[in-house]
Amino acid sequence: MTDSTGACAPGAELVLAEAVAAYGVALGDRLLAAYALGSLAHGGFSELVSDIDVGLIVSDPPLPEDASVIQQVADAETGKGSALHARLSVFWGTPATLRGERAGGRFPALDRLDLIENGRLLAGADDARTGLPRPELRELIVTGAEFALDYLGRGAIEEIRSPELLIAHGVRRVTKLVLFPVRFLYTAATGRVGTNDVAATHYLGDERAVGTELVAAALAWRTAPPTDEVAAAALLRGQIVPLYLHYVADHVTRLDSLGEAELAEAFRAWQHRLDR
Repeated sequence: MTDSTGACAPGAELVLAEAVAAYGVALGDRLLAAYALGSLAHGGFSELVSDIDVGLIVSDPPLPEDASVIQQVADAETGKGSALHARLSVFWGTPATLRGERAGGRFPALDRLDLIENGRLLAGADDARTGLPRPELRELIVTGAEFALDYLGRGAIEEIRSPELLIAHGVRRVTKLVLFPVRFLYTAATGRVGTNDVAATHYLGDERAVGTELVAAALAWRTAPPTDEVAAAALLRGQIVPLYLHYVADHVTRLDSLGEAELAEAFRAWQHRLDR
């Protein structure tokens, strides 16, 4: 397996293989298929910062114990001690939950789209995803906004406002917080899964974009961390808040147009907190 730069990622492939083998034991014949998702499926994997995403399709009907069994295996795999093992992220569902016919599983809309568009089969039968419906743009925008509000609007506001604090949390955290809004903007505009490279290129080509120097730098930092943290902090101080204000304003308009009044109002409150 190679990433978009042509560099091999054997460590990541080993983490995937170990996880899939463990789920094969835990789920037995109920494991219909396992897929690599994210950058290990569509390219751009970085040993330094990328998550290792795996998607499981489990046979119907979903069982009450499925969530705990899958979480127990995930905990065992992420606890193996290596930095790559710690980045394992597991998504799962049954054909019925993935079609929206039953509740259950953990497969947000953007990750379901990634499964359909890019999923790389690791085990089982590829036809396990046949007939799965593509999430509509509305669902992608709304669920992406809900995630962003929780993960970024509530969980990262101090880091966004304090560059030295953000840098102290490491390059992986820095690149995620800079590039997440860029990827959300790409998906909202196109209805597609945005790799970091594709989303950044799309953003940098927009004449209305702000914080473009920071976005370009963060893309480079995914493979080569900044050597001058003072300069990196200065760049973050000058451009990360304007980048987020641009993203939040864009989504306030989109959410208003979709009739998502409560979520749009939460984004306005986020806008005020950023602009204090």
